Amino acid sequence: MLKSLNLATLLLLLASGVSILPISQPGIVPPVQAQTNETKKAEAERLFNEGMQLFQQGTAESYQQAITKWEQALPLWRNLGDKAQEANILVWIGFVYDKLGFKPQALEYYNQALPIYQALKDRKSEATTLHNIGAVYNALGEKQKALDYYQQALPLRRAVGDRAGEAVTLNNIGLVYDDLGEKQKALDYYQQALLLWRAVGVAEGTQSARSGEATTLTGIGLVYNDLGEKQKALDYYQQALPLSRAVGDRSQEAVTLSNIGAVYDALGEKQKALDYYQQALPLRRAVGDRSGEATTLTGIGAVYSALGEKQKALDYYQQALPLSRAVGDRSQEAVTLENIGYLLQQQNQPQLGIIFYKQSVNVYETLRGDIKKLSKELQQTYTETVADTYRRLADLLLQQDRILEAQRVLDLLKVQELDDYLRGVRGNTNTEQGVPKLPPEQKIDEGIEAIVNKAVEIGQEISRLQERQKLNGKLTPSEEQRLAQLWKQQEQIVAEFNKFIESPEVLALINQLKPQTRSADLLNNLDNLIGLSDNLKKLQQNAVLIYPIIFDDRLEIILTTADSPPVRHTVKVSKKELNETIRAFREALQNPNLDAKKPAQQLYEWLIKPLENNLKTADAKTIIYAPDGQLRYIPIAALYDGKQWLIERYRVNNITAASLTDFNTKPEPKMQILAAAFVKGSYQFRHEGQDFRFNGLPFAGIEVDKLAQTVSPTTKYFDKDFNQTIIPLLDSYTVVHFATHAAFVVGTPEQSFVLFGDGTVVTLQTMKNWRFKNIDLIVLSACETGLGGNYGTGIEILGLGYRLQTAGARAVIASLWSVDDGGTQALMNAFHAALRTGKLSKTEALQQAQIALITSNNPTDQQRRGSIKIEPIEGVPSDVANRLSHPRYWAPFILIGNGL
Repeated sequence: MLKSLNLATLLLLLASGVSILPISQPGIVPPVQAQTNETKKAEAERLFNEGMQLFQQGTAESYQQAITKWEQALPLWRNLGDKAQEANILVWIGFVYDKLGFKPQALEYYNQALPIYQALKDRKSEATTLHNIGAVYNALGEKQKALDYYQQALPLRRAVGDRAGEAVTLNNIGLVYDDLGEKQKALDYYQQALLLWRAVGVAEGTQSARSGEATTLTGIGLVYNDLGEKQKALDYYQQALPLSRAVGDRSQEAVTLSNIGAVYDALGEKQKALDYYQQALPLRRAVGDRSGEATTLTGIGAVYSALGEKQKALDYYQQALPLSRAVGDRSQEAVTLENIGYLLQQQNQPQLGIIFYKQSVNVYETLRGDIKKLSKELQQTYTETVADTYRRLADLLLQQDRILEAQRVLDLLKVQELDDYLRGVRGNTNTEQGVPKLPPEQKIDEGIEAIVNKAVEIGQEISRLQERQKLNGKLTPSEEQRLAQLWKQQEQIVAEFNKFIESPEVLALINQLKPQTRSADLLNNLDNLIGLSDNLKKLQQNAVLIYPIIFDDRLEIILTTADSPPVRHTVKVSKKELNETIRAFREALQNPNLDAKKPAQQLYEWLIKPLENNLKTADAKTIIYAPDGQLRYIPIAALYDGKQWLIERYRVNNITAASLTDFNTKPEPKMQILAAAFVKGSYQFRHEGQDFRFNGLPFAGIEVDKLAQTVSPTTKYFDKDFNQTIIPLLDSYTVVHFATHAAFVVGTPEQSFVLFGDGTVVTLQTMKNWRFKNIDLIVLSACETGLGGNYGTGIEILGLGYRLQTAGARAVIASLWSVDDGGTQALMNAFHAALRTGKLSKTEALQQAQIALITSNNPTDQQRRGSIKIEPIEGVPSDVANRLSHPRYWAPFILIGNGL
């Protein structure tokens, strides 16, 4: 489907009331040998006024000359000690740099002015400057910084009684939240701004108040449009439109017209949509709103695409792209790139479409990086707004049998989800590069980039001439002639793009990307980018990677082996049906009175049966599994083929994303264990607004004692001795085993915790600062270490276990649901008994322990128990021991990371 702009700035930011020196007529200052303060002041005023005259000429050259004049005036005001005038000059220079599109330079000057206003206690100017800085960051897509500065400006504007300024800032905060997908927050701020605008309008009757009201009404309409309430959106737009026209605010009128066009487009009334877009476009151009012009051009392109006029659509997209690039509007750029990709896909040019989709995803990656310090909730809502683009690209790649690349895209999305959820993951990965490009794609990209850059230059010159025309009312004959030439060149650029993508050179490069013609060199290059097959070969454990991808209408399963290209299988099951089965399976897994085999067998039919022949050919022994979405809520080990559980046939190693797991590091040859348990006592406390009560775990003590008997050396800590003084000791051991409670805190995952035996907690936020070099395995033999809270995307199952892995532990064993104390002791004793032999990997030992529980009611069944003999399970109450074969007891623990 075509994408309309939800994240780009669709509302023109209101003028923020820059404080300036009064404009006076330039005077003639006679030359003097030594300047007095009066002559310095006169010269400073003259330079400023000359700069203003140059600024009003409206050309890029005159803007630069104005800056030069003001830079000459600046040291004079400084020598005079006139801090107010110095700050005003700095703001003006910043304003012109902002206007020229040089955002970093604008920030530099605004940031010089800010402390001066603060020192002068000029709170109104301070608030204005803070707001202006926020507006620059917003234009750069740095939403977090924009919010920070707006939130600093807001109380100052209230304190000085600047109600119009307060309304502007409230409106812009609403705009940021809207861009981030926080629609209710956006509405709250817009409604506050609307009340203020109307109050100012009644009290002062100014045109700016009516213009501000129109801006905010349009913002509210935009939110309702995004929420799917199209009629409500139209109502607000129709209120805004006459207000903008009444006060002659053509910028806001253009915004509203364009937004009305978008609503009619969504309602299927394409001709009405075109009518409104075509009304908005000349207004956007007349006021020099290049970002808005790009938005409207993209909207027109989307309408023509829906009408089947693909070439017209492409022409409009090609006009929009350099405009977005020129003004740094990356959100709009990403939308336009995706729309071009979709259009080319519809024109049966999927390989070329993939190139544009990749560009779009990589732009989103940079945008996502800019908001990584925002709250978890805001990062998650932003991720949700862009995730579909990643999945569309992966879907298109799969359709072209470019399986490794599709996996890479989805892997990137998994990393993105992790970073949004747990924070700070990306810094430890090599995924900052975004989606990799193959050499033919890189060459095509370079050609496209050259054309777009040329279009950017032309567009910038057109914009400068339009700005000059706006300020002076007309252009000189030579300027009019130049403007006509530039418009002609812009049309030629569109034709040049079309010629380029249809050229023999590009067609030859695209042909290299098609599955039937891809060369061995190209596939080797891709293998180097992904690295999966090489890693599997190095493992030498008959390992395969299973990578399911959930789409709305189907399940795609990618299988990567060491000796053959990746293959995919398509399973016709809807996301709804799959998720319902997952839920039923998980409920049955947690209740020993329910039969889990029926949903387990259904999931086996979808996830494993299509791969059976491939697994047999690869002689697979170990499944490396990277679950997607709600598949993360269930252990693949507990799938059932009608005769036996999956774990009886294969070892299972869970990973969160292929790029986040290092399989090359070998485990330490000798086990050294630190084991700690909370056995006796009771603790009740409040944490993050939730009440917790935990009692000691008697079988945890047996578990640790048994472990110490099984593996030497083992250092034990119980209850009060199990405290935070042991944290510096952890990296001296190869295995750390915590038999205690843990909880995953819904809403604030960084405050999730492990309970130590003395009643203190160690949170995920604290664990973020841990760094391990020697730990092969951390076992969290506890409740809810992998999962807590309600069903969602499944990302929360990583929980504390994943945080420990990112701290440096090579692998972590964590639980998917609250586990019975006695059953846990039985499983863990069997696990360590298998691991101590030194002959088994962590996945093999876990497999053998799980088989031991499965066959605990039939100890003579040696065939099912496997080749490793496990000691009989002792010390477990008979009512539990009789039920240990149910997956509730052996299935919840999953191994995450390098278990090979």
